[in-house]
Amino acid sequence: MNRGDFQKLAELRLDDAKVLLETGRYAGAYYLIGYAVECALKACIAKQTQQYDFPIENSRRLYVHDLNSLLSFSGLSEEHRKNSEDNADFRLNWAIAKDWKEDARYSLEIDKDKAEALYAAVTDGKDGIVAWLQKWW
Repeated sequence: MNRGDFQKLAELRLDDAKVLLETGRYAGAYYLIGYAVECALKACIAKQTQQYDFPIENSRRLYVHDLNSLLSFSGLSEEHRKNSEDNADFRLNWAIAKDWKEDARYSLEIDKDKAEALYAAVTDGKDGIVAWLQKWW
């Protein structure tokens, strides 16, 4: 996988999630929204390599689904900290997004409000998580 693959996957998963939200499939949408953030973070990590490939070295550490860990690996922790201090909306959006877990795919309890809140936090054009990551990927 390379940077472009992860960028495309992030965009596709958000498109898929929107369709699922519109059809009332909230748990599936929630899972895909978080997966889109994961892919965006992995695009940022891949950008750090000369060929923009997802790093093979340390792959066990990088092939995780924890957004906080991936943020750390992305090299954007300091930028994230600064943006969070200066921007309350971004800080709130990250607070919502960071709680996403891969095992959400097994949840039967994700409702419309939770899925829509994550979608808004991730896709907000000004202060959304993916919009912010796109500056760095």
